[in-house]
Amino acid sequence: MSQVGVNLPELLMRVENDLALLDELIGIFTEESPLLLQALRESIANRDIKNVEVRSHSLKGMLSGLSLTRAAAMASQLEQMAREQKPSGFEDVLTLLEFEMANLLPELDAYMAEVQQ
Repeated sequence: MSQVGVNLPELLMRVENDLALLDELIGIFTEESPLLLQALRESIANRDIKNVEVRSHSLKGMLSGLSLTRAAAMASQLEQMAREQKPSGFEDVLTLLEFEMANLLPELDAYMAEVQQ
């Protein structure tokens, strides 16, 4: 397990070792995850609990799909907190999630280089 929680064997299994597909999925993640994270950040700042739930759920799905287990768990935690109407810890979990996600792209790029050898 890497420092950012990428489960590479699971990820390769999910894409049936199709590196072109994996590269495409990482490209989509690169484009969409910052927008989704920003929308989540804004929802938290506005105390829009319903949108926190929706955005964190979407982010969890994206992260889970790429076997980014720790970041997905943090998004899941935000989703659960919103579902339970407990916004008091949103900012703390968001900070951890943002830190985790800041390292994802370099880590995914390193994995792509590793599996393409």
